[in-house]
Amino acid sequence: MKKAYFFILSFFLILLVIFWIGPSRIIYSVSRADLLIILMALAVHIMVLAVRGLKWGFIIGQTGRFRVNFIVKTIGLFAGNLSPMRSAGEVMNALAGKKLNGIQLSEGLSAGLTERFFDLGIGGFLLIAAAVLMPQVRIAALFGAVLSLLITYLIYLVNWREEKGLKIYERIHSLLERLPISERTLDNLYVKLTEGIRNMIGYTRAYSNFTSILVIFSLSLLSWLMECLRLYLVFLAFGVEVAFSAVIIIFLLANLIGILSALPGGMGSMEVSLTALFVLFGVQGSVAGSIAIVDRLISFWFVTALGVVFSSYYARDILEEVKSGILDVKS
Repeated sequence: MKKAYFFILSFFLILLVIFWIGPSRIIYSVSRADLLIILMALAVHIMVLAVRGLKWGFIIGQTGRFRVNFIVKTIGLFAGNLSPMRSAGEVMNALAGKKLNGIQLSEGLSAGLTERFFDLGIGGFLLIAAAVLMPQVRIAALFGAVLSLLITYLIYLVNWREEKGLKIYERIHSLLERLPISERTLDNLYVKLTEGIRNMIGYTRAYSNFTSILVIFSLSLLSWLMECLRLYLVFLAFGVEVAFSAVIIIFLLANLIGILSALPGGMGSMEVSLTALFVLFGVQGSVAGSIAIVDRLISFWFVTALGVVFSSYYARDILEEVKSGILDVKS
């Protein structure tokens, strides 16, 4: 029931933006936008998915399976779009990777956490730069930088440091022991997860050489910049000229707000924050809301629709993996 409340709130915020601006004004602004540039923005976002698929394939050592990697990453992003703080993305990536790439679940989790490590780390340092260069967003940027780097450090402990990772899980397990779960299930869960953490860290260390880290960092940075380029193109489609550096800051802060809101995929909160930030940077209200809605149609709803198609095709296989894992823990 709580999930339904989250979705209701998300749609309420989207409707709030639409009716605050005025549907007729949005239609008017969109009708005057350059459709060719919007299609270019869509093409750039498809390339973002391709880069993310390439990065996934590089980490798991399957760069040649481009189509499969693209599908796996899209399914993971789709799951993230439907979960608070996009928390289900890495898990679904790992499950889809196990079925489609033929990898172990721990290897998929290792790859997913490594991707999140670099995405958050790069975002954190860019937010520090924003705090230094742009006084109007300094407090928000510093808060976002500290939070991003803190989560990055926690991922480092779980994904690279076996002793620390196991200690973190033991603290979580002590909380699970207070729940109405049978002792046998808890024991099985402890064995499975501690073994999984050890295997996961083993996979991570296997590609933690300088060359591999440099490639993963470069692909992560490229995907970040391409997402900003997509948003920049949407600005241009509406005839709004804005510095690319400002687009980077807006994109980072809006994503941070979307994550902190705990709404599924930042749905609603992203539209509101993007509109507010555009206005802060001098964009007219009706145009700002129209840009936010069009960009989210490309970055969120297009990926969600694509994820629905891929997930529906592979749903039975992925659900079998989930069921087998649950039965394994219970037994």
